[in-house]
Amino acid sequence: MPRLAGFFLATALALRAATPNATPQGEELLLLDNGTVRVGIDRAKGGAITWLSSAGYPRNLVNYADPGRLIQQSYYAGKVLDRRADGQSKAWSPWAWNPIQGGGVGSWARVTEFRRLDEHTLFAETIPNLWDMPNEPAAAVMRQWTAFEPSSPDVVVVRCEFVARREADDRWGPAVPRHQEVPACYFTRNFSTVKSYLGDGAWRTETQPPGPPWGKARPPRAAMALFASGGAGVAVFSPAATQHWNFGPHGGGATDQPAAGPCMHVAPIDRVALGPRSTYRFRYWIVLGTEPQIAARLDELWKKYSGESAQLSEAGEAR
Repeated sequence: MPRLAGFFLATALALRAATPNATPQGEELLLLDNGTVRVGIDRAKGGAITWLSSAGYPRNLVNYADPGRLIQQSYYAGKVLDRRADGQSKAWSPWAWNPIQGGGVGSWARVTEFRRLDEHTLFAETIPNLWDMPNEPAAAVMRQWTAFEPSSPDVVVVRCEFVARREADDRWGPAVPRHQEVPACYFTRNFSTVKSYLGDGAWRTETQPPGPPWGKARPPRAAMALFASGGAGVAVFSPAATQHWNFGPHGGGATDQPAAGPCMHVAPIDRVALGPRSTYRFRYWIVLGTEPQIAARLDELWKKYSGESAQLSEAGEAR
């Protein structure tokens, strides 16, 4: 089985120079801001989430240093292939069919729709790139709806849809079970304390030296959180996860810069056999606040959505 998308951090890509912790310059963002939380998607970066902040932590906590970071969709399918003769990156060979919302090695993905559906919802449709090959669009479409959870101003809910459009007889072949990140998340390095949520206000601290490789955890309530030294936190709740979660730091220090090389990673994992014409859908939630605030929200989300799972079909692209 190929390494997960989190291993992007080991690439030799030249990272952009660190910039002030502010909205990226010269890049088009769509933002939702309810006074408690601000979340933004970026046309220049595949329509992925590149901005996340709160009233208690007004700085951007998403790491966007390269196309493999962000908060984004990432999938694996088919055979692992050596395509170096066609220009495949030597650092990522051999590799499976791996469409990435943000983009591939040295390249950002193309967004085909990018709009505010209403005052509460952002929408993006993206032609992802294959990670292992520079500037190679994948035969696929990714769609994403980003909104606030009703009656929960500190909770973002994200609905994802992936539609494969491969030829049935292409070089990657038929469906095989592979790990999928639901989703892949990268945060600034200062959110360095990682905890699994156990329910009813209880937490378990998780430790892992800088990777990759990443640590693995099994949070019993489908949620993990990362906290900065001042108490600000961000949690990911993903009931679609059926496997372990990947987590851990990359690099040292405690930088709060979104474009810095060092960062924190967390990814809930599902195991799915995506075929040439598969459609895969899931939802996840992001919660911001202090540890007690996040715990209360996670208990609410568990009661509402713990039975929710991802949906896999071969029946077309209905939204």
